[in-house]
Amino acid sequence: MHDQFPTRRGERLDMFPRLDPVVHSRYKQRWDGPLSEESLSRYERDGYLWFDGFFSQERMAPFFDELREIAEDRELMESDQVIINPDSGELRSVFSMHTLSDRFSKLTQDPRILGMVRQLLGGDVYIHQSRINDKFGFQGRGFDWHSDFETWHSEDGMPRMRAVSASLMLTDNNEFNGPLMLIPGSHQYFVPCTDLTPKDNWRESLQSQSVGVPDKIDLRRLADNGNIQAPKGPPGSLLLFECNTLHASNSNMSPWPRSNLFFVYNSIDNPLSAPYCGQPPRPEFLATRSHIAPLDMRELPLYGLPKA
Repeated sequence: MHDQFPTRRGERLDMFPRLDPVVHSRYKQRWDGPLSEESLSRYERDGYLWFDGFFSQERMAPFFDELREIAEDRELMESDQVIINPDSGELRSVFSMHTLSDRFSKLTQDPRILGMVRQLLGGDVYIHQSRINDKFGFQGRGFDWHSDFETWHSEDGMPRMRAVSASLMLTDNNEFNGPLMLIPGSHQYFVPCTDLTPKDNWRESLQSQSVGVPDKIDLRRLADNGNIQAPKGPPGSLLLFECNTLHASNSNMSPWPRSNLFFVYNSIDNPLSAPYCGQPPRPEFLATRSHIAPLDMRELPLYGLPKA
């Protein structure tokens, strides 16, 4: 199988310009959605959009009830779908939340979010992956720099850069509790990684990113060119970022938790193939392969779209 994005070959490969558009809607379809030309251009330039206070804090509060219910479900807590913080034994991540929670599933179909995503990806989408992440105060570990697309391409067989991640803040994200950091403009290059992918790498990588981390020389070049940004805001704020945008997060050294929802939209025209790393596919709760169907927008009241 020809691989247009070679990575993890056991040797250093040079980064190269992306081969896919950033905004996939073309011609009149480009303006068929809630995002203005200014926002579309900013997304093309930076690789992300930030919406401060997109939802109310009250809209986010019920998801903490979901977390408490999950923590009390012993069978689920012992499954691979739940990641435990190795330092504390506390819940860190729960994957495939859209299949566990009707509230979460409805959120992924909110027309205010789905309308923007369909505009960016040029048509129908489905949920590739979803999760809820918790970083407790004084203990939440960070994640090293990486491109989600590099992982999804290598370990899941995602063919092209035609996916968008949505991150919704359940708690304040501030400079002290390990907010997500991004390198603006880094999505314009594919950065191959060197190390080969071990068998069942996902078991280790969900707790600590090591394989799939770009070379420090490439990271320095991209950061010197685009700088580093860490969007911060109150609960209900929304971050949309392109699947190839390099991002990372520091450990939470503050007393305050940092909890976020994540859901990844992939174009229905970009289904997964065999993993390009040569390993077996990751579990379904990490990469949706079966029962793929376009998401419909929920018939929800529109309250206006905050400016990006």
